Amino acid sequence: MNKTRECAWEYIIMSTISKKIGVVENRRSIDKLNERKVMTVPNFRAQKGSAPLVCLTAYTAHVAHLVDAEADMILVGDSLGMVIHGMPNTLGVTIEHMIMHGQAVVRGAKKALVVVDMPFGSYEESPEVAFRNASRIIKETGCTAVKLEGGQEMASTIQHLAARGIPVMAHIGLMPQQMNTTGGFKAVRDEDTWQAVMLDAKAVETAGAFSVVVEGVAEELAQKITNTIEIPTIGIGASAHCDGQILVFEDMIGLFPRVPTFVKRYGNMEEMMIDAIQRYSTEVRERSFPADEHTYKPKKS
Repeated sequence: MNKTRECAWEYIIMSTISKKIGVVENRRSIDKLNERKVMTVPNFRAQKGSAPLVCLTAYTAHVAHLVDAEADMILVGDSLGMVIHGMPNTLGVTIEHMIMHGQAVVRGAKKALVVVDMPFGSYEESPEVAFRNASRIIKETGCTAVKLEGGQEMASTIQHLAARGIPVMAHIGLMPQQMNTTGGFKAVRDEDTWQAVMLDAKAVETAGAFSVVVEGVAEELAQKITNTIEIPTIGIGASAHCDGQILVFEDMIGLFPRVPTFVKRYGNMEEMMIDAIQRYSTEVRERSFPADEHTYKPKKS
């Protein structure tokens, strides 16, 4: 199936949702967006310890447009492999996937900082390989920064990229790309492992990361990291002590029946979609759709 068609369902669904809740036509949201300044890396970093940073994922232009009204940062996460492409995990995601979706999100976002994930296998080999792939992502998508997983072991790579004009958001704690070595998606709860995560946080800060995602760690550990380092911590399953929060958009709006423990569902879009599909199918079978108002009339000459 054409990759554009793979994403068409989300565009159609989100168009319907946005009309239903009045997002696109909401004048206040438009005015609010116009008043905001474009988020830059220095401004993002400067919000350390001040107003919490609002972050969400997006994989399409339309969703990016909706999220842009509120978000300080939009992450084009490699979670798109699971959310959009039906993969069992993120390991099968390619640079081409990230570039295609990154381009779409950049087209839809006007104010938020757009960060694109570096997929598994695109940066671990060496700092030089990481630079080659990171620079390609930035050039071909127009995004501002990249994100990569890893702490102390990736410090030299972060330093290499940052020194060459590529802003890096780090990612520590639960790292989905390392699921094969950890035995799955496992939160960091054991206090015996906390020191290693603290060292990871200091290492990425020293290396030049402008921010760090802290995923799936105990609340006390997240608080210690946030209070220790001088770059913003963006939590996902890491408590309200972090400098900001991020969730997968589709999890947040309730598009899936099962979500991780740390997710709060702010909507129930799956139920809305099922209802719409059922009503549509019923009307098609009853021949009540398309109705007269949905039909073109002859044009009189």
